Amino acid sequence: MRRAIRAFMALGLLAAGAVTAFAVAGPAAADTQICDQYGSTTIGGRYVVMNNRWGTSAQQCINVTGTGFSVTSQHGTGNTSGAPVSYPAVYLGCHYTNCSPGTNLPIQVSAISSATSSISYQYVSGATYDAAYDIWLDPSPKKDGVNQQEIMIWFNRQGSIQPIGSVVGNATIGGRSWEVWRGSNGSNAVISYVAPSPIASWSFSVLDFINDVKNRGAITSSWYLTSIQAGFEPWIGGAGLAVTDFSAAVNSGGQSTTAPTTAPTTAPTTQPTTGTAACRVTYGTNVWSSGFTANVTVANTGTSAINGWNLGFTLPSGQSITSSWNANITGSSGAITAGNVTWNGSLAAGANASFGFQGTYSGSFTNPSGFTLNGSTCTTA
Repeated sequence: MRRAIRAFMALGLLAAGAVTAFAVAGPAAADTQICDQYGSTTIGGRYVVMNNRWGTSAQQCINVTGTGFSVTSQHGTGNTSGAPVSYPAVYLGCHYTNCSPGTNLPIQVSAISSATSSISYQYVSGATYDAAYDIWLDPSPKKDGVNQQEIMIWFNRQGSIQPIGSVVGNATIGGRSWEVWRGSNGSNAVISYVAPSPIASWSFSVLDFINDVKNRGAITSSWYLTSIQAGFEPWIGGAGLAVTDFSAAVNSGGQSTTAPTTAPTTAPTTQPTTGTAACRVTYGTNVWSSGFTANVTVANTGTSAINGWNLGFTLPSGQSITSSWNANITGSSGAITAGNVTWNGSLAAGANASFGFQGTYSGSFTNPSGFTLNGSTCTTA
């Protein structure tokens, strides 16, 4: 939570929530400790870690590592019927004018070809908190102050706390079930996705959650993604909580709502080979009554570059593709081949490309059982 204020808090706290000053340190060395209220530092030359003790005057300290942080002390006490006391977190993007090194955020949703992340949490007992993954969006490319739309993914919650607003239903995103809450804290709108049981680690598509919020009419494709954040909202206690590993990447390239009408104008430097690719496929979905979207990430896990790729898979019975983006799709049901387009055909070792499609289904929804890249079987994430 970005110093976001719950609707029932006093106006004095609301004013305090708008403070934008930061104590910014240099890149973190091993075992860097931050106790300043809004102290922050950078890690990996890519992310910002912040203490962000916005709701209490009591001390809170975090220990910053090369891949995340841990809470070493947290002495504030929040009202479990109200707001938490802080949001120590690591993020990619811009937060109150403090932007992570080299970030391409803010970026318009329509320009995002993929947005992926990986997170590992360490939990403790005896404290009241939620493990919150925040995604922030705004109608303008805003780098300061509060954005208009907050997406919260609750990986875990302990104690008698709940998200802002009320339950509006359930959703299946990224192959997981979520209870969906919707409301406002008086400063920004919030849609929260609550896991039914704690999730310790997960690699997933951030874009799947953004698309679900878009499908609910809360945002449009013209809005901007400003930051991706992962941390904790403690109410009581919290020492020992940790983000042990965090990564995120947002790729541009444009996204259309229909399949390309022409084949790529520039052929790959070499034709796709057969039976030699080493690959991993991440298949994230957003499912609603009779419809779904899928975001597919193809990773080259081998040691050699792949110049031109065709991903093969079979849609389960009852599923049919109606539109796609960032790939040339052959077939609409049953056996499907997704081929690269001009700008994503070359995959260096360790690189990945993403594409997506929208479809309809009947009966129960399941994911494809397997994938092949240029004829070789891929692992799935």
